[in-house]
Amino acid sequence: MYPVSDRFLARLAESQHPATQVQLLLTSGQVIDLDHTGGSVTVDRGQAIRRTCTVTVPDPSLIPRTPTDQLAVYGARLRVSRGVEYGDGSSELVPLGVFRLDSVGGDVSEGPVTLQGKGLEACVADDKFTVPYRVAGTVTSAVTELVRRSLPGADIVSEIADQPIGTRVFDVEADPWAGCQEVAAAAGAEVYANADGVFVIRVMPDLATADPVWAVEAGEGGVYVSGSRAMTSDGVHNAVLARGENTTDGIPPVSYLAVDDDPGSPTYWGGPYGHRPFFYSSPTLVSVGACQLAAQLKLKAAKAPTASGDISSLPNPALEPGDVIRVTHPDGSRELHQIASFSVPLDLGGDFPIATISAKEDS
Repeated sequence: MYPVSDRFLARLAESQHPATQVQLLLTSGQVIDLDHTGGSVTVDRGQAIRRTCTVTVPDPSLIPRTPTDQLAVYGARLRVSRGVEYGDGSSELVPLGVFRLDSVGGDVSEGPVTLQGKGLEACVADDKFTVPYRVAGTVTSAVTELVRRSLPGADIVSEIADQPIGTRVFDVEADPWAGCQEVAAAAGAEVYANADGVFVIRVMPDLATADPVWAVEAGEGGVYVSGSRAMTSDGVHNAVLARGENTTDGIPPVSYLAVDDDPGSPTYWGGPYGHRPFFYSSPTLVSVGACQLAAQLKLKAAKAPTASGDISSLPNPALEPGDVIRVTHPDGSRELHQIASFSVPLDLGGDFPIATISAKEDS
């Protein structure tokens, strides 16, 4: 979760008007605060572009007529924030993302105008290779090279124990952002642009050991609105075989099979669910250890959780995918949920649905 004060978290459960800010970052370096009437920011770990935004502004004069107009979609960015007002004239904002401005449109006479943007990963993804491209070295150095190939000034933070990778040659037309994800997997990590627009290489927290960052509780003083539970076996796997072979570097084949080895799990490899493996391969994997990290990363997403659900609460813009939250339902039952996605409204009274990727009963 983005660092916030205890006062911030307490204020979320109180009746309030949210504090929001939308800034237009022009290629000239000028920063313009935009009046806005609504919109939302969607954050989804399952999407290649983790953050997207829609912003509604009332002034139709902002619709660009020429490529030089301030909202022209030729390099401008949006920075969006939401927070709380404390009622004493002070407020606390947290960032929701830095976005490449992709589209602007609306009624030219009366408005409103709708702005849409994508996270900075889109700048890397759209810069497809026009010649074969080679990376080698370590996970951190290769991801840094791929990102800064498109965004030379990008900030990159690595929170992993760095790992060597095999030489990887990407074909013409290949997606460099998909390449970043492939490289990061060799360290059991994911890579994404965070709320500040910084590229982060990080291992997702483990639900079994991570401390909850927020409590979603039903009842007086709580932020709980509604909740659902579900389970499905569609597309669910209980093992991942990760394989690597790199003829360029003369490295022989290596592999590792990661299985759901929890006897209490409904997808236990030795249980009635049977064997449903998933397969992953990359020339970046040059050791059994790297295969193990990649297999365990992929297995987290592939296996069924003991429970899953969708939670609706009062908005908390400081959350991040991968955060663990404690949910207390109206019947008193408690669960720990790991966040997959959510959508933060920029207006008063908007819903705040939270989808989870895994959950477990909390004693």
